[in-house]
This record gives sequence, structure tokens and C-alpha cells, in this order.
Amino acid sequence: MTFFETLVALLAVAILLLQVTRRMQLPYPGILAAAGVAVAMLPGAPIIPIDPPTALALFIAPVLVDAAYDFPLGAARRMALPLFVYAVVAVLITTGVVVSISSLTVGLPLAVAVTLGAIVAPPDAAAATAVLSNLPVSRRVDALLKGESLFNDATALLLFSAALTVQARGGVDMGTVARLGIAAPGGIAFGIVFGYLVSRLRPVTDNTVGGTLLQFVYAFATWLIAERLHLSAVLATVSSAMTIAVLASVNDSPRMRVHSFAVWTTVVFLLNVVAFLLMGLQARRIVEAMSAAELSRAVQFATIVVAGVIAARLSVAFLFHAIVGLRHRRGNNLAPFASGETLLVGWSGMRGLVTLATAFALPADFPERNLVVLTAFSVVLATLVIQGATLAPMIRVLKLGRQAEGREELETARRSLAEAALVRLASENGAEAETLRQAYREHCERVSDTGKGDQVDRRQVLSRLAVLAQRERLEELRDSDRVGPSQYLELQEDLDWKQLATGSDEERRISES
Repeated sequence: MTFFETLVALLAVAILLLQVTRRMQLPYPGILAAAGVAVAMLPGAPIIPIDPPTALALFIAPVLVDAAYDFPLGAARRMALPLFVYAVVAVLITTGVVVSISSLTVGLPLAVAVTLGAIVAPPDAAAATAVLSNLPVSRRVDALLKGESLFNDATALLLFSAALTVQARGGVDMGTVARLGIAAPGGIAFGIVFGYLVSRLRPVTDNTVGGTLLQFVYAFATWLIAERLHLSAVLATVSSAMTIAVLASVNDSPRMRVHSFAVWTTVVFLLNVVAFLLMGLQARRIVEAMSAAELSRAVQFATIVVAGVIAARLSVAFLFHAIVGLRHRRGNNLAPFASGETLLVGWSGMRGLVTLATAFALPADFPERNLVVLTAFSVVLATLVIQGATLAPMIRVLKLGRQAEGREELETARRSLAEAALVRLASENGAEAETLRQAYREHCERVSDTGKGDQVDRRQVLSRLAVLAQRERLEELRDSDRVGPSQYLELQEDLDWKQLATGSDEERRISES
């Protein structure tokens, strides 16, 4: 099988597995990891060489942009201390644990051990988010897990780059220290400036395919240019995406947002599929090349590292919980998580795409590369299977889910938005303004009614049925050649917006009836 044939086969399997994970409320990265291994084990699976410099840009840049663009800066300010502990301190402690394990067991050189620690240290929020989207927990826990996954990537990749530089140069000198010292602030400054320049170009390409392509071009260009300038590519990418998000938060086109969200969701999922397939193929090649003694040594070492990284995160979670609780009792404003939430945060340490991509990025002549790559894949596979599969049961057993509260927050927010529209229209005169005011008053009443029970709002159902009838008529007009292709697409988009406005729950109920 060629790489393309293997990828198509894995994508087909991934589509099927997504339906299984959605119904069983399992995180899809864990299933993808298992599928990648299974497909890689098929007879005739190809051997795909991976260019190390390309791996980080290809797999990491889009994921960082996607996460950074959606992460609210207000949440980062409110949760600065927890984010710092989990995104910086926890990464450093986990790296230290891996370095200790490496020196005590297999005797890896210090730079190699630090590199491995940086690879396996950052958890990936994708697996936790897949579970929490169906079983929502408190906003603080949700914001911490998503924010941590963004900033701990930066910490780990900075540490990874520093360790690779030290290993390549054979030690630390003043030139290396100066280069690393400039990389972080220089990357942030470059990202902000580049993000500002890109934001000036975005209005020109809005509502076009070129607008979506520009998003990918600037994601990769930020990374590649920063690397050419010997700056921190990860910090440049994160800061540029946040800059663009802040500048575009009000002026973004709705059509562009809907289209971009669908495209980026698909791309990030595709990157996960490709990464797990490539890692599975690499793991197979490595295992086949190892002798029985080498394989036994690698398995024992990987098992200890898996236990070490899980224990390190749990220890950080409960130690931070104890410290915050002590300070809170002494009058500090920051309230600690509940014990169950602390356990959930500590257990949500699944590794994923970042760990895979950094393992790909290791040079071919890196010392003990096979052992490091195999250990990294073992950590990803073990944490996704063990921790990812038990997150949902843990939330239920500890009664941490807040589905009812989440629905109530959503309804309250909808009512508040309708009230804001009424305030704005209060001073407007004319029949059109009164019609709109009446529509928003009825919307407030509907939201209040739906918040009290599960009954379906009849007006929304009728609105959706009317849109479906319009769709049927539009198809008839096209089939009878009474509307041109361009006009058809414009009218179809208008109906899409109307259908989106009537609510997703009603769409599901109607489609099932």
C-alpha cells in the first residue's frame, strides 16, 4: 500500500470510529491512536520518511493558531496563577521526573533526557475537550484545561528547542544562552507585529476562499519566518493569533467565521489522523529493527515513564490544591477547586498531537532516537487509553457534571442578548422597529419558557419547517432552470443562516421525526 492508500483507509476507519466515540462519549484521539497502530500493522503498510523541520510547522502551527484564536484573554488574566502552575511549573516538574527516571534506569545523557521530558510533558486538551463537550464541568476547570494546553505547549517547545540546541552544540556556551534569551521575547514581539500586519489584509479577503487560505498561510508563515530569524516559533505563532483575534473580534464577518470554523475543525482532525498514522508506522519500523533485549529495555523504560508523568501531574494538582486552600483560609481571594475537580484536572493529562510532532522533529542522528520516539508514543497511547477512557465515568461518579447549569447559563445569555437588542431599538421609530422589538420580546418570553422545561418551542419548529419548504422550492427552481448557479448559491447561503438561527436541537428532532 502507498502512503495515500493507507491514509484513505485510516480516514475511512476514523469516520466510523468517530460515530462510535460520539455515542460512547469517549475521546476520539485515543481511538485514533489505536487505529493508527492497527493500520500501521497491516501487511504492506508503507515506510514514510518524515522531514524533522517540516513536522513541527505542519502539525503544531495550525493547532496553536486554532487554540490561540479562540482562547479568551480575560480568562487568562483571571486564572493567571493556575495557568502558570499547570502550563509552566507542571511541565518543568514533569521534565525533571523524566530526567530522573532516565538517569536512574537507562542512563540517558542529560540533554537527551531533557528532550524526552519536554516531548512528553505537555498534555493535549483535545481528548479532555471531547469528553467535556458532552459532560460539561465548571467553567474554571474547562478554562484551565483549554488554556493550559495552549501555554504548556509554548513552555515544552521552548524547552525542547533549548535541549536540541545544547545537544547539537555539545554543551552550553554564552552564544547559546544569548540566542535562547532573545528567542522568547523576540518571538512574542515578532508575532504581535506580524499579526497586526495580517489583520490589515484580512478585510480584503473576507467572505472568499482566499480569506480561509490566508489563515493557513499566515499560520505557517509565522512559524517559518520566526524560525529563520532564530526566534521562538511557538510564541510567535501564539502571539500573532491572539493579536489577530483581538483586532478582529468585532469586525469579523459572520459568514467567514462559520466557514473558517468548519474548515479548521476538519484540518485539525485530519492532522491528528495523519500524525497517529505516521507515529504508528514509525513505531512499527522501530520495533522491527530492535532486538529482543533492546525491545524489553524500551518497554520497561516506557512503562516507568508513563507512570512517572501521570504521578507527576497528580502530585502537582493536589499540591497546588493544598497551597491554594491554605492561602484561601488566610484570606486570599483565589478559591481552590473542590477535591473532585482537582482529581479531574490531575487525571486530564492525556498526551497527543504536540508530543507526536515533537517526536517526529527529532533529527535522524539524535542519540537514542528510537528509544525516545517509542517512549513518546507509549506515553501518548497509554494516557489516551487509560486516562481518556475513564474521564467520563470519573465525572459521573464524582458528580462533577453540570449539564443543567450549562443549559441555564445558555438560556440566560440568550435572554440577555435579546434584552440588549431591545435597549438598542428602544429609541427607534417606525413600523419596522416595532416589528423587531416585538420579535425580541417574544424571544425573551420563549427563552424564559424553555428554561423551565424540555418542551419544544412551536415557533422555532414551524420556522424550521418553513425553511425546509423553502429549500425544496429552491431545488425545484434550480431543476427547472429558473435560477442560475450563482443565484442558487446565494439563496442557499441565506437559507443556511435562517436554519442556523432556528436552533440545533429542533433540527435534530425534525430530522428524526
